[in-house]
Amino acid sequence: MAKWIDQIMQSENRIAVPIMTHPGIEEIGKRVIDAVTDGETHYQAIKALADKYETGACTVIMDLTVEAEAFGCQIGFAEDEVPNVVNRLVYDSASIEALPIPEMTQGRLPEYLKANKLAVENITDRPVLAGCIGPYSLAGRLYDMSEIMVAIYIEPDTIHVLLEKCTAFILDYCRELKRIGVQGVIMAEPAAGLLSNEDCQAFSTDYVRRIVDALQDDGFSIVLHNCGNKGQCTQAMIASGAAGLHFGNAIDMQEALEECPSDVLVMGNLDPVGIFKQATPEAVYSATTALLRETRKYKNFVISLGCDIPPHTPDSNIQAFFEAVNRYNLSYKS
Repeated sequence: MAKWIDQIMQSENRIAVPIMTHPGIEEIGKRVIDAVTDGETHYQAIKALADKYETGACTVIMDLTVEAEAFGCQIGFAEDEVPNVVNRLVYDSASIEALPIPEMTQGRLPEYLKANKLAVENITDRPVLAGCIGPYSLAGRLYDMSEIMVAIYIEPDTIHVLLEKCTAFILDYCRELKRIGVQGVIMAEPAAGLLSNEDCQAFSTDYVRRIVDALQDDGFSIVLHNCGNKGQCTQAMIASGAAGLHFGNAIDMQEALEECPSDVLVMGNLDPVGIFKQATPEAVYSATTALLRETRKYKNFVISLGCDIPPHTPDSNIQAFFEAVNRYNLSYKS
C-alpha cells in the first residue's frame, strides 16, 4: 500500500476509486439480499466490476449493519435495498456493561470475510479495500443515533464504555481482514460528521486512532470515510492518522484538500444520488471533468463519490464517469 500511495502521488494521471458493489450485483443478475448474505455472490459482484472498469482499487459493499448484527441487533432485509438496523440493543450503563464483544463467527461476519478472501485471491492487479463501520457510528447503531447524541453530553462515561467495546471489536475484525490479505479497509464513520470537531475528536477520532496505530503499516492502510462532515470536523479526521480520508459531497473538495496534509490521500466527492443515479450521462461527465480540473494541482487527490454508488444506478452514468477520467488523463498528457 505504501508503494501504491506513492505511485498515486507521483503520477500525472488521476485514478478513480469509486466505492461501488451494487452495479456488480446487478451485472451478475443477483439482488442486494443475495450479496449481503452470501460471500460467494458478494465476491462475484466485486470481480465483475474489476473485470469491467479500470478502478484504482476494488471495494466491497458499504454495509453498516454487519457489525451491529454481530453484537445482536435485529436487521431488516429487503430484496434490493441495503439492510437496516431494526432495534436498539443497549439502553444504559448496565446493558452496556453486560454486552459481550462478538467473535468473528457471529452473524454475517463469516460471509463478509469470505467475500474479501476470495477477492484477494482472485483480483491481483490492484488493491482490495475491505469495509467496516467506525466506532462512533457502530455505538450509535447499538444505542440509537438520536439517543447517543444526547448521551455524549449527559452521560459521556457510559458512552465511552460502549466505545471501548466497539473499538475492541472493530480492531479484531480489521485484524482478521488484514490477516486474510486485504490491503486496506475503508472505515465508514458518517455519524461522526454530526459532531463538532472537539466532540468528533473525543468520541470518534481517539478510538479510530487506536485501530490505525495498531494495524496501519506499509502493507495495510486505513481510509477514514466521513460523509457527514461539512468541514467542521476535518481536523479531527486528519488527527486519526489514517493514510486516506474519504469525504462526502456535503463538503467543498478544494477546501478539504487545502486543509489536509499533502502526504495523505484525499478522496471524494461526487454526489452518488443527485449526480450518479438521477442525472444524465452528460451531467455525470461534466461534473466529473469539473472536479478533476478544480483539483488538478493536488497530487494526493483520488476521484471518487461522496459515498457508495446506490442500487440501480444507470450503467451509462458509470461509463460516463470513467470516460471523463480517461479523457482528462489523455488531455493532461497532451
